[in-house]
Amino acid sequence: MTFLRKLFDFYLNASIHVALAVFSFVKITEFYYELEHNQNLNYFIFFATITGYNFVKYFGIAKFHHRSLTNNLKIIQIFSFICFLLMCLYGIQLSIKTIYILVGCGLLTTLYAIPFLSGFQKNLRNISYLKIIVVALVWSGVTVVVPIFDSHDIVDYQKVSLLFLQRFLLVSVLILPFDIRDIKYDEISLQTIPRKVGIKSTKKLGFVLLLFALVIEFLISTQITSKNIFLGFSLGILLFLMRAKENQSKYYSSFWVESLPIFWWLLLMIPS
Repeated sequence: MTFLRKLFDFYLNASIHVALAVFSFVKITEFYYELEHNQNLNYFIFFATITGYNFVKYFGIAKFHHRSLTNNLKIIQIFSFICFLLMCLYGIQLSIKTIYILVGCGLLTTLYAIPFLSGFQKNLRNISYLKIIVVALVWSGVTVVVPIFDSHDIVDYQKVSLLFLQRFLLVSVLILPFDIRDIKYDEISLQTIPRKVGIKSTKKLGFVLLLFALVIEFLISTQITSKNIFLGFSLGILLFLMRAKENQSKYYSSFWVESLPIFWWLLLMIPS
């Protein structure tokens, strides 16, 4: 039982779960835009997510405590390096225009973690409200813009814009339970939405954003089944958001909230 718990914690701490969530969003975009499965791009995004998230999470720790890293963190570093190599393997098979978009998303991710402002003391994460915007932009760009523009199909810019906006809103709401959890851990200078406006107002904001996402769903989806699944997905997000609090269980956000996109994709894959 202890081994299984350690394995599960590694699955979460090594960002495999969040990579599956991002992968699921890519597959959802393929479903909505009727794209063919793109193995090189899909696997690139999966391994790039693990690489990028582990870089953001452990950059400061590895930089200042390299020699005193725990065995678990060293294993995550080795695992991340392997994922980086696999990312490169699939990346060299992508088109140039796709790489251009991915480089932009990668640059945002890098500036999110590495201090480059105010005498190299601040990064994008330290700027009020910018944290949630940067994360939502990167997720939306990688899971909506990249798969569609890589497909070589004629692009319906209106549908792409609506899908991008909906994904941006959904990711923003998914981040809120994490920000509520992290109030007691974040530095005072890190002005996240819950710290700035309070937990109650944060939940109201999330509810409004979900309503806008629901309206967009009825504009872009023509299938009743897809709409019903999205409604269930939205209710799931709302339930977890409304029950979110500072003293969450260990897996409340890091597993259950991040599982919601995975469940959405799996439900869409069930033959109607």
